Amino acid sequence: MGDDRLASIRQRAYEIWEREGRLFGNHQRHWQQAEAEIDREAGLPQTGEIASADVLTVEELAVRTGISGDEAQALIDRLGSDRAAIEDAARGLRARSGS
Repeated sequence: MGDDRLASIRQRAYEIWEREGRLFGNHQRHWQQAEAEIDREAGLPQTGEIASADVLTVEELAVRTGISGDEAQALIDRLGSDRAAIEDAARGLRARSGS
């Protein structure tokens, strides 16, 4: 891995961490998302399981499904990159809470 690429990924992962509220415990997901974004922007083939266009942000999930940011973060942490499973679980949480 080249030094420039590594620095770019590190910076992007930091930006993702900041954007998502500076919560700790998601460093691997932030790194994978940053790596996928940097590689896509450079026109490199995607090798990781997470394509940046498919990654849900905590805010996006919370707003779209009506759950709290903490609930959204917990679902993303638990279910990883399976967008359909995350959104189904979020809708289930909302239904159970009576919202």
